[in-house]
Amino acid sequence: MQAVGEKPSKNFDTEKTLKEGKKKMQLCYYIALAAPPTRRQARESEPFLRPEVGFNPNWFHCRCGIDFSSRWHQDPCYRWETIQVMVETVRRCFPGYSIGGVEGNANPRDLITGVYGVAIIPATFGMTIRYSSNGWPQPFGPTLTDEEADRLQAPDLSRNEFFSGVLDQVDQAAHQSGSAEGYLNWQGVLNAAYRLRGEAIFTDMLETPSRARRIFDAVTSVIIQGARLLYERQRRAGFPVRFLSIGNCMLNMISPRLYRDLLLPYDLQLRSEFEGFGIHNCAWKLDPHMDAYATVSGLGYIDMGLSSNLRRARELFPEARRNLLYTSMDLKNKSWDAIRSDLDRIARELAPCDLGLPDIEEDVPDGRVRDVLNYCRELNEKAKPE
Repeated sequence: MQAVGEKPSKNFDTEKTLKEGKKKMQLCYYIALAAPPTRRQARESEPFLRPEVGFNPNWFHCRCGIDFSSRWHQDPCYRWETIQVMVETVRRCFPGYSIGGVEGNANPRDLITGVYGVAIIPATFGMTIRYSSNGWPQPFGPTLTDEEADRLQAPDLSRNEFFSGVLDQVDQAAHQSGSAEGYLNWQGVLNAAYRLRGEAIFTDMLETPSRARRIFDAVTSVIIQGARLLYERQRRAGFPVRFLSIGNCMLNMISPRLYRDLLLPYDLQLRSEFEGFGIHNCAWKLDPHMDAYATVSGLGYIDMGLSSNLRRARELFPEARRNLLYTSMDLKNKSWDAIRSDLDRIARELAPCDLGLPDIEEDVPDGRVRDVLNYCRELNEKAKPE
């Protein structure tokens, strides 16, 4: 096991690859059925403006009566049964569209993505998981005290009961569906540290940075351990994964200086361990952190909100697959003319890129989703060379 604070050995030499001119690995936005968004490896040719639609568990709970409590996360056979129901519902409501891996007559075989939601890392540290019949599970329990944070050690995931159960599910999923396809939601260093430490992590960063670094060290070690163990189990089952994707959802709560000084080194450490690397940011304005992100070599994916400087993002990240996260609130509340104007701007200033449409609830009309998908098709047709 890697010791806390120990510099990891590199599995992939990023700088060497870039000097040799090898093509960087692009990642795409990916939302499996009823799962939190994550990323997958991009195909050779992705659409100019590629929409990715994701419905929250409550959407399926209301329409299909599916229970997303503990059994859904612990029993791949039950998950497989519910996926068939979700597939039928998606095909009925959105015939001819690619949503949640539902393409043509083939059913998705992904039984891993979405398992335990965003609670994977906290659960490895011993936090309890609170389940919901119509939502994603959440870590629950007291956060680390000052003394506990100062003594925090990364658990050995090869002997971790919770994570061993996750790996066992990979084998069960491969037996059930014939594939070990799927991706866990690792979150990111700050996200996971916040789950463990609560709001005190922000005070730590300002007043006791050594304490914050100890927590960040432990989280980074667990992410690397977990990804290595998971990918080896998936590789043996015939589904190799060679990238890591993290979520910096909470980065807009700290200054660019704090990110550069305290957190960027951990993102660079994670990046050095994997052939491909992507960073998710939620739908906020990316501008304050663009320059720091531009120092991450070979970045294969980055996303942002509509208030970001999209042209500059395209200039700074020309070889990454970019993604604009369009909120379900805008999808529901804006007029169609306003939405169409937004889509025109995204195509003009950021594309080729993905259009992320996550967290759709029952109150968003199906017709509005279909309108967006159809307009993306129109924009893609216009973008084709004559």
